Amino acid sequence: MDRRQFFRKASTASLGAAAATALAAPAIAQESPKITWRMTSSFTKNTDILFSGCTDIATSVAEATDGNFTIHTFAAGEVVPGLQAADAVANGTVEMAHTCSYYYIGKDPTFALGTAIPFGLNARQTNSWFSVGGGNELLNEFLTGYNLYALPAGNTGAQMGGWYRKEINTVDDLKGLKMRIAGLAGQVMQKLGVTPQQIPGGDVYAALEKGTIDATEFVGPYDDQKLGFVKVAKYYYYPAWWEGGPAVHAFFNLEKFKGLPKSYQRILKDACANANANMLARYDASNAKALRQLVAEGAVLKAFNQQILEASYKAAQETYADLSAKNPAFKKIYDSQQAFKKDAYLWAQIADYTYDTFMMIQQRNGTL
Repeated sequence: MDRRQFFRKASTASLGAAAATALAAPAIAQESPKITWRMTSSFTKNTDILFSGCTDIATSVAEATDGNFTIHTFAAGEVVPGLQAADAVANGTVEMAHTCSYYYIGKDPTFALGTAIPFGLNARQTNSWFSVGGGNELLNEFLTGYNLYALPAGNTGAQMGGWYRKEINTVDDLKGLKMRIAGLAGQVMQKLGVTPQQIPGGDVYAALEKGTIDATEFVGPYDDQKLGFVKVAKYYYYPAWWEGGPAVHAFFNLEKFKGLPKSYQRILKDACANANANMLARYDASNAKALRQLVAEGAVLKAFNQQILEASYKAAQETYADLSAKNPAFKKIYDSQQAFKKDAYLWAQIADYTYDTFMMIQQRNGTL
């Protein structure tokens, strides 16, 4: 090949590469556009594990898009009050929120099934039902009517049954009790004589201290210690039969989510899954130490007795039967959870329960 022919071919190849680059660059830019969103949380920064779900999502998305997709996070009250987070998403004030579905049962009791209901799924079952049991599809089918789309983005694990000024030894001890309690648990408790109150987490301590309420549930030892409840109510009951594995969700404005590039939708889904796993891991790692400290500070640990649990279970079944008869959306999702739960507990009692029971005995005997 002579020199002229060589340089002619080399020049042609260079022009071809340049043209390919010129064509590819706009396509890449279109696939990874610069986008800035706002996410409001239903939680304060003081409840740092809960709020970390919000920041985990934003960090993951920024890293996965080289900073092209930025999500600014806001604690409860910085944009809207915590219990109005979903409303702010639906009406477009913000693009997304980190919140609990059951905060919005005033709109429809079906919202409760997105977080937790009394004697519902535990944390592993919740994650499994959402992921492979059809739960995520069922919830989002319901949420379409509210211009919302949701992805699981946190779970606390089974919670504590709350703080009480007096001992709760019988069902009668619940009568007349003013208690901060969220979701359908409030309606069930009402059947037992409790007056439920829905109060944002940041306002609970003051309400308990002033006597506006007689008892409160929140999450578990880690958060409860930070919020100081042991100073104003010493009886600490377990378990929260109304929150066996409550999910925290990322709520998106449906149209905004649909308008994202598919790659960004995928990144958001992965970011939420990461936040979901991280939150449960953080609580599992933090609650034991906090519980020891609470007992050292004067907390009196008490288990709800069998009479109270049985009465609560009966009241819950009556509530679900009534709601299912009146609300087709509730019935559809509730029936799915019930069917899933029956099989899940059939399996859990064979392996996990037997193993965990043996290991807990070793822990109590000091042989671990």
